[in-house]
Amino acid sequence: MNKTISKSALPLLLAWLMACPFQVQAQETKKTLGFGVVPQQAASRLAEDWAPLLAELSRRSGFALVFRTAPSIPVFEERLGRGEYDLAYMNPYHYVVFHAAAGYRVFAKEQDRKLKGILVVKKESPYRTLADLAGKNVAFPAPAAFAASILPQSEFGRLGIPIIARFVASHDSVYRAVASGLQEAGGGIQRSLETTPAEIRNALRVLAETPAYTPHAFAAHPRVPPEVLAKVLEAMQSLSGDQTGQGLLAPLAFKGIASAQDREWNDIRALDIKLLERYGKE
Repeated sequence: MNKTISKSALPLLLAWLMACPFQVQAQETKKTLGFGVVPQQAASRLAEDWAPLLAELSRRSGFALVFRTAPSIPVFEERLGRGEYDLAYMNPYHYVVFHAAAGYRVFAKEQDRKLKGILVVKKESPYRTLADLAGKNVAFPAPAAFAASILPQSEFGRLGIPIIARFVASHDSVYRAVASGLQEAGGGIQRSLETTPAEIRNALRVLAETPAYTPHAFAAHPRVPPEVLAKVLEAMQSLSGDQTGQGLLAPLAFKGIASAQDREWNDIRALDIKLLERYGKE
């Protein structure tokens, strides 16, 4: 057998040898996934709650899940539109929009929870009904914050109650503004209220709730391979089965994480919300 490399084969061999390091590097890169979290709270607070959970999910799945967020919900939307996050936890309206615009595909959701918007007021305030807020300042996190902004404003509109909408940076900002008396009322969701600092939470009262919808989505960009996603989902589902996982879910007020299918968000699609049309539509 002739073991001499022919001159015609040498360029192919050199090209293969040069490509090998890059192929290895690409394989290693796939082991790290950027995990975007909608900034309902300050980035420092989100990191405090999510980073330990993602570290444990990394250990269980074998893939490094790196915490990512954005300074505001609109910036988070821009990054979703560019497909910057490999995996992301996003509100249900974001999911409908960025499934269509950037190809994100849901694979999981919070277990045993429907999403409702809430209106909070200061505990000792005289307001008892939504009608009492006619003509008042009401704080919301961002125009496209689904349950905390869109749903409460829809209720005011349905009832013909005029308000003055004031948009702030996050759910936490809403709660602080209302607790301090800077705003008469504010929109949020039960989960973020449950996880806000006790001194703020205890100063507030829930005035009203909206109808319930499918909750936030855990979704993956199309570049994430199915076999990787399967391992991440398996790790997520395992969290509620032991004390370590339950302890990491508790700061998020999650009972657990369950698998999910795209059709479950058809209730959001049926609302035909137009706020983020610039990103394209289905």
